[in-house]
Amino acid sequence: MTARTLGLVVAVALVAGLAGCGMSSKPPAGGPYSPVSEGDRDEAKAARLTKQAAALIDTKPDEAEKLLREALNADLYHGPAHNNLGVVYLAQGKLYEAAGEFEWARKVMPGHPDPRMNLAFTLELAGRTDDAISTYASALEVYPAHLPTMQALARLQLRAGRTDERTRHYLDEIVMRGETPEWQEWARKQQARAGP
Repeated sequence: MTARTLGLVVAVALVAGLAGCGMSSKPPAGGPYSPVSEGDRDEAKAARLTKQAAALIDTKPDEAEKLLREALNADLYHGPAHNNLGVVYLAQGKLYEAAGEFEWARKVMPGHPDPRMNLAFTLELAGRTDDAISTYASALEVYPAHLPTMQALARLQLRAGRTDERTRHYLDEIVMRGETPEWQEWARKQQARAGP
């Protein structure tokens, strides 16, 4: 018996064994990752539930998580629900789960920088600096003027000692249009340390 044939036999036995135990290899119906047909998607409901959840993320994260799961039951391909569920998981310290949701959001929202930026931050928290830097850079590829990503990337580059020719440009942008006066002051200090 070849290795390939043995692998098929084991796979068939596993599936048969699961079926005999009352378990199925199919995901349960109605779960947020169950396959849905185009006609089963309720985009309006998903958007409404995601908006409700967004208002609760900071104050009632468990309730927000429940609403986001309902939103994904309504429409598995609703990117903002995946992104916001990732934010909930990130706040809970569930980096693996957060990264998975940000990946989903990135795939269904290819031109939006937020899922990429959130994924990069998750990778940064996990200590994967190189991956985080490249993921921040990919967010700037899809949206070159996204200031929150510039701020995050410049901060990580400087902290990790991995500055490049782009870092000076990011600092210039942050000084000019930083999200807060604190960010602008931080960028000025970094420019002064770097010199002319």
